[in-house]
Amino acid sequence: MRTTSLAKPHPHDDSPDTAADFARLAELPEGPQRRVLRDELVELWLPMAERIAVRFRGRGEALEDLYQVAALGLVKAVDHYDPERGRAFEAYAVPTITGEIKRHFRDHMWSLHVPRRVQELRNRVRVALKELGQTTAGRTPTVAEIAERAQLTESEVRAGMEALECFSALSLDAEVPGGDGYVLGDTLGCPDPGYDLVDERTAAEPCLQGLPERDRLILYLRYFRGMTQSRIAEQLGISQMHVSRLLTACFDRLREELLAEGA
Repeated sequence: MRTTSLAKPHPHDDSPDTAADFARLAELPEGPQRRVLRDELVELWLPMAERIAVRFRGRGEALEDLYQVAALGLVKAVDHYDPERGRAFEAYAVPTITGEIKRHFRDHMWSLHVPRRVQELRNRVRVALKELGQTTAGRTPTVAEIAERAQLTESEVRAGMEALECFSALSLDAEVPGGDGYVLGDTLGCPDPGYDLVDERTAAEPCLQGLPERDRLILYLRYFRGMTQSRIAEQLGISQMHVSRLLTACFDRLREELLAEGA
């Protein structure tokens, strides 16, 4: 029956002393025995991973989700740790788990695409604001004060502060404060079709000027006065069928000329 150091406490803190077990894990071939030992190591170091996750709470992600990300980072640390390099597992695992959590925030938590450099500025500005909040007696620190604390330029501070507002985005279905039922989407503009109409009229004007006077009169009565083809025919003393043919001929001519100009 094998002996294991899995239950042996660390002499200085609550971290388990698992050096011998990692050495044994490195020697075991793939199989059930290795998987059991690996899972035991992950379980023993899980409290440390959760403590790291707690450092990132309050940043828009549920703590339970952070625990899961930290556990994933711990599994990666256990799988890739090489005890022969002489480095303690904890020294290897902490940056691995921390990096996994930061990667999660970078890849999954931003509503808008923000360059990594700006994300770094955001983090430095956020830390500086937290530190200055303990010394500025409740007032908001100035940009200059933040820049001095974070060792950034004022321009970089402004970029970081803007990024603080980009971490999450409102839904277009969110109600506008005091809007009496209006949502954010109701405040967005849309293309005005009147501009297209102006362009079309400007393009058609020279072609209309080239039509015979009677054809222009028929178009005017039909589309600007709203008269029916029968009333136009009565006013001009021609048949309704003739009016219809004249309108069709006008449309064909205008279409050909406009297409030729577009080409």
